Amino acid sequence: MRSLGGFFLVFGCATFYLYILSTRLRPGQGQNVERSLVFPSHLDELRELADFLHDYKREHQTYVTLLFCSAYLYKQSFAIPGSSFLNLLAGALFGPWLGLFLCCTLTSLGATFCYLLSLAFGKQIVVMYFPEKVSMLQTKIEENRSGMFFFLLFLRLFPMTPNWFLNLSSPILNIPVGQFFFSVLIGLLPYNFICVQTGSILSEIKSLDDMFSWGTLFKLLAIALVALIPATIVKRFSHHNLGLEEKEHLMNGRKST
Repeated sequence: MRSLGGFFLVFGCATFYLYILSTRLRPGQGQNVERSLVFPSHLDELRELADFLHDYKREHQTYVTLLFCSAYLYKQSFAIPGSSFLNLLAGALFGPWLGLFLCCTLTSLGATFCYLLSLAFGKQIVVMYFPEKVSMLQTKIEENRSGMFFFLLFLRLFPMTPNWFLNLSSPILNIPVGQFFFSVLIGLLPYNFICVQTGSILSEIKSLDDMFSWGTLFKLLAIALVALIPATIVKRFSHHNLGLEEKEHLMNGRKST
């Protein structure tokens, strides 16, 4: 109960901060009403929000940047779905390259915050509600412990991986936070790139299907498979060395007798 109480305290403080920050928005010139800011849930709502913030950013760039970064970290830290919409928004507000830099940085930081929150408050809850998934992932991690970083890259690059669950379960699996951070930074780069590039031409897309076509998914899958190659080489090399060490140990044992 102490862990759950601590989590809700952190969540409440973060929610209150984001609420206060978002309600500071005031109408600019030519606007007669204040606007309530909410996370977009569909494409039309995203376009409307992007147009509004793009105009507002001309005179309040620092505020809009702070608001975007805070909202992104909030979603990532508490494993709230919908990061693709914020990636699109980054492209629309900041352009393809600055937007990509912000998304990669914020994704890595937010996922690491989620890792730390799970480490501090959520380990028992994750194991309680997802025992089979944790056990299966634990087995895979142990099998690829020698090339774990590349295996983590594969998981991040693979289009169907539930990143929210990987963030929550990584502390339970004893994944070092450094390897975790850089696997997110590098592994989600292609996904973020696609989203931000699409967001920079947000007015031209008709649906999210235009962003994730079958061709795009196959490219992401191919990149993920490439990431497995170093892990496989390291794993086989380690097993080969282990076999030699065992043989050498047996030979030394025979000589001593």
